[in-house]
Amino acid sequence: MESQSALDSAAAARRARFGTLPERIRFEDTVEEKQATSNDPARDAYDPEGSWMSFSCLAADLGL
Repeated sequence: MESQSALDSAAAARRARFGTLPERIRFEDTVEEKQATSNDPARDAYDPEGSWMSFSCLAADLGL
């Protein structure tokens, strides 16, 4: 009987010291979504005259 009362007192001491576990936090409350960069229509626009500059050509690089 003495061991049972020791276990009960130890459990009561733990409960008094640590209390209860904190409430669960929902995943939606831990995530924040925001846009990395602002929309820039000039940057995203297609320019057929300048589009050739964005491609690399090995023959042009070698001067052939």
